[in-house]
Amino acid sequence: MQTRKVGRTVNRTVCERCPLRTKEVFRSFKKPELEYVSDFKKGEFSADRGATILLEGGQSAHLYTVLSGWVFRYKILDDGRRQILNYALPGDLIGLQGSLLDKMHHSIEALTSVNLCVFERDNLMSLFRGHPGLGFDVTWLAAREERILDEHLISIGRRTALERAAYLLAHLYLRAKAVDLISDKQNEIPITQQHVADTLGLSIVHTNKTLRKLAQRGLIHWKERGCEIKDINGLLKIASWDGIITAKRPII
Repeated sequence: MQTRKVGRTVNRTVCERCPLRTKEVFRSFKKPELEYVSDFKKGEFSADRGATILLEGGQSAHLYTVLSGWVFRYKILDDGRRQILNYALPGDLIGLQGSLLDKMHHSIEALTSVNLCVFERDNLMSLFRGHPGLGFDVTWLAAREERILDEHLISIGRRTALERAAYLLAHLYLRAKAVDLISDKQNEIPITQQHVADTLGLSIVHTNKTLRKLAQRGLIHWKERGCEIKDINGLLKIASWDGIITAKRPII
């Protein structure tokens, strides 16, 4: 599968006026923490939809926090088949694996146009040494990623195709809603049926049939470049999933 890397530096958002800090889902910073993160941040990076941000096997001097937009993590098999591992939304930390293991074991692509806060990986240890609270936040974010992957593994291993699709769409909808990417006026998840297929481990034909069943029940409405969620409770019921526990979460 051909990848393309398209990115550019953009004007820096002042951490004190970061738009994510006003969102209810994120915990507030203590003043010394905010000052440190402002110094730790080295700039911002903007990428277009479809751009490769990090490539499997490569090395990166940076890690990133998603400031706006959607990205996804994936691996490519030798024969070109793609497995999407997870999606990252505003407030999520990406590139940590490359910071700890020297090289990436997955790739990251922009699902929409994105803006990313850039941090130098060589300074990560100073965060743990000087600000244990922020160090715990990084650990919390890594643990959250593991919890999400556990649920995805259960979905692929034990849920039916219909249950898998319902879980994935509900999962993305609730995560997007928590960071105000979903509202009464905008409740569309910006994924294609190919993204769904590559996430669920299904063929595109099987995926299309499965999503059509959800649409026939009035739960979703599929559009050219996204999926409109019509009945989140109906999706949760089919997936036999209680949803995301809402609690204050950290942000770097």
